[in-house]
Amino acid sequence: MRGFIIFAILVIAHAHNSIATLVIKGPDKPVLENDEVTLECLLSDSELNTSQVHFEKFSKYMNKWYRLEEEPMYLLCIPGVILRREPSQLLLSIRSIHSYFYQGLYRCVADNATATDNSSQPLAITVNYMRELSMYDVSSSSRKFIKENLLVTLGKDVEVECSTTASEAPQYFWQKYGEDWIVPSSKLRLKNVRMEDGGDYTCMAEHPTLSSLKKSSTISITVLPATNGRLNQAWYDSTNLVLMTSVAGVVLLVLILSITVYLVRRAKQAKNTKGPIDDHSQKKPIYTASVESLASTSGDKQPLV
Repeated sequence: MRGFIIFAILVIAHAHNSIATLVIKGPDKPVLENDEVTLECLLSDSELNTSQVHFEKFSKYMNKWYRLEEEPMYLLCIPGVILRREPSQLLLSIRSIHSYFYQGLYRCVADNATATDNSSQPLAITVNYMRELSMYDVSSSSRKFIKENLLVTLGKDVEVECSTTASEAPQYFWQKYGEDWIVPSSKLRLKNVRMEDGGDYTCMAEHPTLSSLKKSSTISITVLPATNGRLNQAWYDSTNLVLMTSVAGVVLLVLILSITVYLVRRAKQAKNTKGPIDDHSQKKPIYTASVESLASTSGDKQPLV
């Protein structure tokens, strides 16, 4: 009986050793968008080789694992992905990783495997990113996008919101140029605006876990006098429009003059570089003492006097 138990233990141990041990490894530091990332499928304590394993990625939309193939037509559908086999490992390289295509779970699986023991533990790839900042005037019920400059009437209340999209909710800060104060908020609120409130304001957004991932954007706030505030703002807008139109007109005029000067110079050069007169193309001259006459092409028979 004891001999049978020992034999069974040896059989189980041999079967365990024959099972493929698959390990998947990825980056050892946080992954940022546009980074180059390489995943490794390693084989250990196994008789398998890399020709018998493949990578799989989990699709949260289809709720299942799908195989990452090596065929060129398949790789064209997933840009920037390279699969490479080596004697002891299978490599999956992503040249420029993006959150939409590549973020998620990956694993390494043996081709002839149906049991969970023949696949590696899933590896989660998280892509950290932060988009460019956007500024909005939320002082009124409407939400207006601010490109560079915000016009505010003296004595009014102002509320500017700074926002972005990121892998994690960022931390926002506001600061005015030339001042030493910082507001830890995504919104800048100015009550009863004064003339000295005008200036450049910068919004900064920082990733909560990656301090190196940050964005900033600056807007200029211009305070207009309270008297006829709407009229002043309209005058400011019209002045900018006239200035922009004048600049465009000057540029167009300079362009027309440049083209005219160029064409005149080309015409003068062409006139001065005319070739010599071809003597053979000239008609035969008639001398006063010549007795020769010209061939007539008309029916006139009267001699010349």
